[in-house]
Amino acid sequence: MKRLATILSVIFVSCAGLFAQADLQPLAIVKLNKSETITLRQLKTRVELYSKQNGGAAFTVDQKKEILAAMIDEKLVLQAAAKAGFTITDTQVNQYFLQSVSAQIGRNVTEAEFEEIVKAQTGLTLDEYMKKSVGMVTSEYKNYLKNQLIAQQYVIQLKQADIAKAAPTDEEIRAFYELNKAGFVQNDMLKLFLVIFPKNGKDAETKSAAEKLLNDLKNKKTTAEKIKAKADGKSYQGGDLFISKSAQHAQQLGISYAELIELFEKENGYISTLNETENDFQFYVIRSKYNAKMLALSDLVQPETTITVYDYIKSNLTQQKQSEALIAAVQEVTDELDTPENVERKKTGAALDKLLNW
Repeated sequence: MKRLATILSVIFVSCAGLFAQADLQPLAIVKLNKSETITLRQLKTRVELYSKQNGGAAFTVDQKKEILAAMIDEKLVLQAAAKAGFTITDTQVNQYFLQSVSAQIGRNVTEAEFEEIVKAQTGLTLDEYMKKSVGMVTSEYKNYLKNQLIAQQYVIQLKQADIAKAAPTDEEIRAFYELNKAGFVQNDMLKLFLVIFPKNGKDAETKSAAEKLLNDLKNKKTTAEKIKAKADGKSYQGGDLFISKSAQHAQQLGISYAELIELFEKENGYISTLNETENDFQFYVIRSKYNAKMLALSDLVQPETTITVYDYIKSNLTQQKQSEALIAAVQEVTDELDTPENVERKKTGAALDKLLNW
């Protein structure tokens, strides 16, 4: 029995060794600036990453070939960028990372603040959350971002003129508006001046300060503009915001939809009482009211701004066209770089298909 167990263990170890060797097989060597090998294991890792990011989706052999081609293109552009002396700093990568997570949160946050939010909402560390979300810990994801940004910015530098001239015509802007006219609606809106006093563990002191400022406003001893100018963000915050007649904005204000409807029935200049929430004391002033309407091309997207519906559509279509131009530019650059001198494909045809059939 011991002999059988020993034989089986040798077989398992041998098989594991064979699988490991198979995974180390080179699929391609990129050698534009230096020699870099893409192995089967690296491709499997990338496929697994994309699968995780797409809800566990399985990929066909042809799709795996596309991923391999993208990995080759990525290394070609990165090597070309390095050869040209082009790079970006870790500070720029961190800024981009923080911009991305801040957009998810809805406000600017530091990495430490984001980690606290993740811990509070999921119970996970930042690395655990990143691994679960994108298949990489934070440092790995930042390195991945860095490579993507280098490749993107290098191509933009090379093809800047072509990308910059990608813009929609007047006819395309008007056609987009006509096709999507039903979506350009302004709901009933209020412009509120909102003042927030964070409690910071000093409920009585904070309430007293908030009541004093509210009374000064009601007695015309101060104005919204003066309150806004003196807001330091610590003792209190003060600023204008636009509220539409929607359940979402009622939730953001911490009131019921019925209370929101009641708010819309108030007149301009209405000053609220002092309201207490779990974390702060608040009061507000109704500054302006705007009725619901269909928006024409010349109307402002939001009251008291300078951006018209026409400008808004133009900006979005321009971004779309420039994104398409960037994709075309990347393809053009990689096609130029993808030569037999720069790329040696170790596996092709049926041999490659067989390797990718897992």
